[in-house]
Amino acid sequence: MKILACNSNIPLAEAMAAYLNVPLTKATVRRFSDMEVFVEIHENVRGEDVFVVQSTSFPANDNIMELLVTLDALRRASAKRITVVIPYFGYARQDRKQGPRTPISAKLVANIITSAGADRVLTVDLHAAQIQGFFDIPLDHLYAAPVIVSDIKANYKEKNLVVVSPDVGGVVRARALANRLEASLAIVDKRREKAGVSEVMNIIGDVSGRHCILYDDIVDSAGTLCNAAKALMDQGAASVAAYVTHGVLSGKAIERVTNSALTSLVVTDSIMTTEEAKTAHNIRVISIAPLLAEAIRRISEETSVSSLFD
Repeated sequence: MKILACNSNIPLAEAMAAYLNVPLTKATVRRFSDMEVFVEIHENVRGEDVFVVQSTSFPANDNIMELLVTLDALRRASAKRITVVIPYFGYARQDRKQGPRTPISAKLVANIITSAGADRVLTVDLHAAQIQGFFDIPLDHLYAAPVIVSDIKANYKEKNLVVVSPDVGGVVRARALANRLEASLAIVDKRREKAGVSEVMNIIGDVSGRHCILYDDIVDSAGTLCNAAKALMDQGAASVAAYVTHGVLSGKAIERVTNSALTSLVVTDSIMTTEEAKTAHNIRVISIAPLLAEAIRRISEETSVSSLFD
């Protein structure tokens, strides 16, 4: 087994390698002066089972290009099997046509990763489950829920919890977490009555006097999350915390979170945490490195990955 890290999330790759007691493969992934990507692998990978770790987070296009060039280098170096480990799959929100003459970019990215030489894909909490079908190669879809459930149980012992979906589209995800925690479910139904009028937040479910756990797969600008937290507090919630797998946190997201009603926002390290996020008083990071590393071990040994979630 070989584990090779591109540049998007080296700390996560190092943590996975440490868990498996396998050193990271020596390689150079750098830029020429005109910003072209250049990859050179400094170890023999002929006939090896190689895992390439690369989140396609910001800058998404640069990170995708790094991944593609690395795949080509491995294929030309005669690696036996190349598994792409993508903790955060960018472009996942473009999973269908949003209107006339618009792309399905998630399918395009799946096609080019396959064409570049990937034999298998390992990813975590895809924004839309149907993206698994966009790949014509095997894909293992992991869920961060076991890691999140463990953290919630450690920090909210014997508290009256309710899991809240921040929008109607995330109900299935939130219900699955609620079942694991044996907690009840609530939904934030947001709707804009007409253009130029602020959104109306309706809370479906009883949150009065209870500790609310907002649960989602991606936090980007954090507007929806912070507005939902305020609506829940207005409905009498005792406290509101949020657990999100992928902390994109673009623009003024961190500022919004720090000034919001959220007692804490917990994200995983699927995307490398910025210094600003590390210093925010109510943002915390939990690691999915053991989860990914165990999945890598099982793929390499040809044993069940799905049993991780039994």
